[in-house]
Amino acid sequence: MESFFSHLKTEGLYPYDIRNMDEAQRRIEAYIHFYNQHRPQRKLNKLPPVEFRKQFIA
Repeated sequence: MESFFSHLKTEGLYPYDIRNMDEAQRRIEAYIHFYNQHRPQRKLNKLPPVEFRKQFIA
């Protein structure tokens, strides 16, 4: 969890000039979607978490 929050802050929040809580909420939700659906994870054989889990279902 600590590494996720570190990635969230450095990749999803700090690069942007966030001015209110609504914008912060949108950025966090968008980053969570990106993290789970598209961001390759080194520990998951360079696959996003969703794709890695699909391997076990098929």
